[in-house]
Amino acid sequence: MKLYDDYLRWLYRGGRPSWFARVQNRLSAIAFAAGIAPRRVAELQVRGRRTGRVIRFPVVIADYKGGRYLVSMLGDDVNWVRNLRAAGGRAVLRHGRREAVRLQEVSAPDRVPILRRYLQVAPGARPHIPVDRRAPLADFERISHDYPVFRILPQSWDLSTATSGNSSGEP
Repeated sequence: MKLYDDYLRWLYRGGRPSWFARVQNRLSAIAFAAGIAPRRVAELQVRGRRTGRVIRFPVVIADYKGGRYLVSMLGDDVNWVRNLRAAGGRAVLRHGRREAVRLQEVSAPDRVPILRRYLQVAPGARPHIPVDRRAPLADFERISHDYPVFRILPQSWDLSTATSGNSSGEP
């Protein structure tokens, strides 16, 4: 297991994906968007804050008390989080079908049990978050400010039409 954890850390050394991680993420996102994996994974699409292009990447959806959540396993200083904030939380999830969503940031104290649930369902994130998935909630409190969590809410707003004027429904 340590070897696998080291490999996962290597993919994101310096808090950024390596070229191999980018290729792997793209292939995973394609498979997740097509619905080829469990329901808890999907492709997230969000507009780039500088380019305006749609950025696509794989995510794991954590379920907690009837809600669905996304977590940034690399913390606050990552492009998808900055892009999402610049887009006002508007994004698209794809898992066999397209779902326009609004991602609402969860306050740090409310993130605690969601972070633990996320580590239970996202084994690939475990080497990046410095708390064991079985740790008491107090351990998660110490890191909750460092790992953004977003609640997935339905959104009738379409990512492509609002930012590009495109009414075809494709980003």
